[in-house]
Amino acid sequence: MSILLVGISHRSAPVSVLEKVAVSEADRPKLVDRLLESSHVSEAMIVSTCNRVEVYAVVDAFHGGLDVVGELLTEHSGMAFADLTRHAYVRYSEAAAEHLFAVASGLDSMVVGEQQVLSQIRSAYASADNQQAVGRTLHELAQHGLRVGKRVHAETGIDRAGASVVSVALDRARGVIGDLTGRTAVVLGAGAMGGLAVAHLSRAGIGRIVVVNRTLDRAQRLAETGRTMHGVDAVAVETGGLIDAMAGADVVITCTGAVGAVVTLADTHRALAGRANTGAAERPLVFCDLGLPRDVEHAVAGLPGVVVIDIESLQRDPAAGAAADDTAAARAIVADELTKYLAGQRMAEVTPTVAALRQRAAEVVEAELLRLDSRLPDLADPARDEVARTVRRVVDKLLHAPTVRVKQLASTPGGDSYAEALRELFELKPGAVQAVAAPMEVAAAEPALADDFTAGHLGDGQSA
Repeated sequence: MSILLVGISHRSAPVSVLEKVAVSEADRPKLVDRLLESSHVSEAMIVSTCNRVEVYAVVDAFHGGLDVVGELLTEHSGMAFADLTRHAYVRYSEAAAEHLFAVASGLDSMVVGEQQVLSQIRSAYASADNQQAVGRTLHELAQHGLRVGKRVHAETGIDRAGASVVSVALDRARGVIGDLTGRTAVVLGAGAMGGLAVAHLSRAGIGRIVVVNRTLDRAQRLAETGRTMHGVDAVAVETGGLIDAMAGADVVITCTGAVGAVVTLADTHRALAGRANTGAAERPLVFCDLGLPRDVEHAVAGLPGVVVIDIESLQRDPAAGAAADDTAAARAIVADELTKYLAGQRMAEVTPTVAALRQRAAEVVEAELLRLDSRLPDLADPARDEVARTVRRVVDKLLHAPTVRVKQLASTPGGDSYAEALRELFELKPGAVQAVAAPMEVAAAEPALADDFTAGHLGDGQSA
């Protein structure tokens, strides 16, 4: 079993395609369940952010797994298979692990170095784990990926370019309306991105924040966070109060994850009409649409006095890059962690074989001791016990050096061949090795990973 990754991101596809493949929080569990219905897939996790959708699946075969994931994404997006594959990228085995580590580090983000992707990977893992869709393979991959991301942010300055897409969007908004100090902002959506928006707006000196959400209690919690943790005047309203909120706002940040447009052309017309009564008629209204699919109806950008900053325009912003030295340092950490991860994978491959060998040796010892009992039935118990201890010590000493050495050799590239040699030399049948490779037994023997990731890069598509 190996890990297959099929993804579509801002690097491989335009926003119009990303909108079609976007996976909402409500849809994610259903899609994961669909994957697990296939005999080719044993574990699955879907990472969905404002600029990527990536399916990680533990599969028994590359082509069989690819067909399952491709069919799922095709049905979900409503796109023709040929159109979808033009924008998709595929990674397999160690290449899938390398890609996740790069994503967790912020190297593959629209804003290089942003940290929000770490919480998004954590959310994807938690969602799949709650569905019992995560086994040891994806568990170890996800946890190692999160550790890599934390290490990159702790040891490099990669996040100096900007903490998130929100920061870049607000920089663009300043270019339109000037200093944000004392201004009024609307945050539409009370999820993780909404919380990030409240934090950035507060640091920018915004005077007042109106949090708008379909569920009022979530909006109230986020507004309370703004007041208590960031010291900003923040209030909460339901989506029915959106038009009035926009009428008095300078900036509207949207990040709902809704399937269709939340801010319509008609709503914006009414908000603009209401601005005359709020004293804001002469000021431009800036939308930072960070939703995927878009939260703001496309036609809104054509209204006079309205500026829409969306994901597509942010992709071209030079502020999304990080310093070359920091990026290089981050890539070096990813490479180092990938080497450690793969070494653990290869060692895990030989662990069941070593356990099967020791079990085989124990069986031979017990058989010989029984034979001794039948030949020397009058042998005193103390003597019999001493013989048993001596035989076991001899066997343990004979096996110690080769089993330790084979684990060391297994951690090197091509190390799976040493496990095969051990099985051949000691005539260990596949069934004997599989019997000791059951999840609980292997976990008890050694806290290693389950699958071998020494296969080459079989995936194709655009580079990450």
